[in-house]
Amino acid sequence: MSRIGRKPIPVPAGVSIDVAPGRVVVKGPLGELEQQVPPRIAINQEDDQVLVTRPTDRGPDRALHGLTRTLVANMVEGVTKGYERKLEIQGVGYRAVLNGAELVIAAGYSHPVVIVPRPGISFEVPAPTQIVVKGINKQQVGQTAAEIRAVRPPEPYKGKGIRYEGEVVRRKVGKRA
Repeated sequence: MSRIGRKPIPVPAGVSIDVAPGRVVVKGPLGELEQQVPPRIAINQEDDQVLVTRPTDRGPDRALHGLTRTLVANMVEGVTKGYERKLEIQGVGYRAVLNGAELVIAAGYSHPVVIVPRPGISFEVPAPTQIVVKGINKQQVGQTAAEIRAVRPPEPYKGKGIRYEGEVVRRKVGKRA
């Protein structure tokens, strides 16, 4: 018994999807993404939408169905709009600078930290205390932002470090005399 996914994925104009057994390729105005998919999950393209179906209602099939649908939807959004993750730097003397495509961060160490972007990822530094990570692959954008944050994660006593935009860091009191 085959079940149709509850939410079909809308495909905007200018985006083409190629479905082969075990993989999906999405091409759009910003680039091309490819993803391996489980062979048990069927992907069908009908007009301007994509339907992801599962063979049974068992737990593992339901989990793979949701994962596959989300991955394909993220690929469609990535090649049309792209993804970005913003980071903030807080601390005296902490700053970021672009050197060509590389990101150079001064975060209180004896040396600057240089981060080379992986293919498909670009950096922007609108201000010395702001970093924007952009790309079409949601997973790579998030992973790169996490690696930048790991250079100097925010500490709870003074709040210094690199944090995601809007991230709330719980502050601790510190020792008292």
